[in-house]
Amino acid sequence: MFPSSLPKARTLDPHAVPSLRWGIIGPGWIAERFARALKEFTSQQLVAIASRSQDRASTFASKMGIPQAFGSAAELLASPDIDAVYIATPHNHHYPDGLQALNAGKHVLIEKPLALNAQQARGLAELAKAKGLLCMEAMWCDFLPKYDIITQLLEDGALGDLHTLLADHGEFFTPDHRIFNADLAGGPMMDLGSYLIGFSVKVAGAPVSIHATGQQVPGGVNGQTSMLLTHNNGMHSVLNTTLFSNTPCAAVIAGRDATLEIGGASFYAPGPFTLTSSQGGKVLHFDEPRNRYDQLFHEAVHFAWCVGQGKTESPVRPLSASIDTLAAMDEVRRQIGQVFNEEK
Repeated sequence: MFPSSLPKARTLDPHAVPSLRWGIIGPGWIAERFARALKEFTSQQLVAIASRSQDRASTFASKMGIPQAFGSAAELLASPDIDAVYIATPHNHHYPDGLQALNAGKHVLIEKPLALNAQQARGLAELAKAKGLLCMEAMWCDFLPKYDIITQLLEDGALGDLHTLLADHGEFFTPDHRIFNADLAGGPMMDLGSYLIGFSVKVAGAPVSIHATGQQVPGGVNGQTSMLLTHNNGMHSVLNTTLFSNTPCAAVIAGRDATLEIGGASFYAPGPFTLTSSQGGKVLHFDEPRNRYDQLFHEAVHFAWCVGQGKTESPVRPLSASIDTLAAMDEVRRQIGQVFNEEK
């Protein structure tokens, strides 16, 4: 039955969770936005930043008001006054940096993707379990109020039997961008495609079959990939990601009873969506109240709640979901012939 109204987002009070002492490894673009969101909207404490360059760490610390700056991850991880570490290094550093943090006894939030492949992700999961520590992928969209409302609609069966998921994520990048760098696990799959496959796995579970085709660019990096995933419930996920041009970055979940359309420039970010009944012309709208990158704080608040509850797995983004996503990405890359340098 089509709902009379949208459910309310089950958001946590940012000031009602433990105030963790955070260290950040990797002072890049996403780390700066993560730090700003924590400072403005939470009671979390940013106490340290680490980079392979002491100068770069010091500059970031000065800019963001962080008291300690280290010229290596090892120095930061040796500090006893850090509870949790946010890893925002390039993709091919997520796994070794994550292992290092867990072995140092720190809870760890790893920027997506959790690792380069499912085997590495399983290694992180096994170590976190053995150490009794929380390890979570920072797939920020999963923690947004918008995504919680969508999750509730799916759980309530508001769309009916699911048949089709359509999603694209394309952005124009100049050739000098790091996304074209094979030494940094370049190509669209880690940056853009992870949102696509992660979304399809969230909606319908791990795919049971995958068909993919890709287009290479000079330098051994994939430039564009199109995918058809089939799921246990019969749903088809039709996905495209590209580095060659800007696409709508929209998504559609089409069910027998209703269709959910996510526009707003990027389906994976804060923004509006519309739920439309298949019959009768009923429509419900969700409008986003807050700027997109401000909402990075939700993942940190959820992480702190998990630590406070003694959880070593997030109920919102369990490691099994991260592993299923990476396993599907592994198969896509196998079919298109994309092997990362670390895997050769």
